[in-house]
Amino acid sequence: MVKKQVTLIFLLSLTAVALYLGYIIAKPFLKPILFATVIAIVLHPVHARLHRLIRSPNVAALLSTLLSLLIIFIPTAVLGVAISTELTDLYRWLGEKSAEEGGWSAYLLHLMERPLSWIGGYVELSEFDLRAAVLGRLEATSAFLLAQVAGLVSNITWLLVGAVITFFTLFFLFREGQSVRRRAAVVLPLNPDQVERLFNGISDAIRANLYGVLAVAAAQGILTGLAFWVLGLPSPILWGLVTALLSPIPVVGSGVVWVPASIILIISGHWGKGLILLGWGAGVISMVDNIVRPYVISEQVKLHPLMVFFALLGGVKAFGMIGLFIGPIVLSITMALFSLLREEGRAWQLGGREEPPAPLAQNPVRDSRSTAGRREGS
Repeated sequence: MVKKQVTLIFLLSLTAVALYLGYIIAKPFLKPILFATVIAIVLHPVHARLHRLIRSPNVAALLSTLLSLLIIFIPTAVLGVAISTELTDLYRWLGEKSAEEGGWSAYLLHLMERPLSWIGGYVELSEFDLRAAVLGRLEATSAFLLAQVAGLVSNITWLLVGAVITFFTLFFLFREGQSVRRRAAVVLPLNPDQVERLFNGISDAIRANLYGVLAVAAAQGILTGLAFWVLGLPSPILWGLVTALLSPIPVVGSGVVWVPASIILIISGHWGKGLILLGWGAGVISMVDNIVRPYVISEQVKLHPLMVFFALLGGVKAFGMIGLFIGPIVLSITMALFSLLREEGRAWQLGGREEPPAPLAQNPVRDSRSTAGRREGS
């Protein structure tokens, strides 16, 4: 008995060390692996249909991987090229306007004259050196942009490496996903129903987050188009659709539309419209993500919206933008485990209250035979 306990402790210790070393090895690639897992779960119904039509698991997995490339990465690349083109055109236009005024500093000074003269009617600005402030801000902005451009090269390289890892992992997840799930079910010390509930909780959380992304995109597109229409800006429907398409992109999202539009309005002299659009974008359009996404996810996975809200924020802080998926998944798994523990606790309590089994009734035939034997012996 003691030897078995020592063996078990030794195996558990080695397993813990091996898991830790495996985590260290996989840590640089966790985000691409998690991203591939999310894609595999979301597109699993599509892959299952392909696999029924095409019996070869390798061909079906390859087609599903190529399909995910078409659905996700190619539109993102096209939008990235379009955004870079628009930013280049904006920079060229600003350069032409500044050249007409004698340079960037003179151009910005010219732009600031009207709002500063209006503010000067209410606040004393005689000691405010506008030229020094503008030049200092230009210098700081230039240094920031140079640093961003320098880091962009390394970021692009890592993005390409991450994309390759994502597709490589995705192929094997499509090909062997069900077998991985079965092996995990065997390893876990749970009954089949409990394992199924855990895996279903993960799948439901990922799909709920996808519904949240689509709902946020629709809401931000509608709000942006509405703002363009109210302010009399051109093509409100088109820019609403563009905003909806850009909304799922991490960090920038809908801001790619309303931030440049606000800057152009302000630079062209429409201060009121520019500030209104800027305030609407920062205060309403950007905040939609913090309201709509938790509500949609909570409705799908049956969790409180406040818990989902903090799961989203904590996931982003801990894991980056992929944390938008990881946070709700961890929350869903945690609540499922609490539910399983509660059920096990109830079963244990009920088991402890069971009455001890009643003693076996004496066999009357055997008793009569033994009595007769005693009589004969006497």
